[in-house]
Amino acid sequence: MRRVEKPWGYELWWAVTDKYVGKLIHVNQGHSLSLQYHVKKHESMYLISGQAEILLDGETRAFHPGEAIVIPPPTKHRVTAVTDIDVIEVSTPELDDVVRLEDRYGREGTSNP
Repeated sequence: MRRVEKPWGYELWWAVTDKYVGKLIHVNQGHSLSLQYHVKKHESMYLISGQAEILLDGETRAFHPGEAIVIPPPTKHRVTAVTDIDVIEVSTPELDDVVRLEDRYGREGTSNP
């Protein structure tokens, strides 16, 4: 298992294969992932704990524990933690396929939509 520190929390990569990737994503209260989309990567997220909001193609809604969301490419999306959250993410293996449209932490790869 690999722990990857992020400005909003961390990821635990528990499976990385040529077919799929499995992560536990922890986001600290009040923090958000980038507004992003993927060209090829297909993601599914399952909220284990906490309260979150998810932005999907311009619409924001609550994301509740026990709920699963499928994010096909090129859906623009962002998760925001209302409280500390833990999310299981399973995706196709294109780990570098991230187009950041907005990023609160000034990371490279952020572009204007």
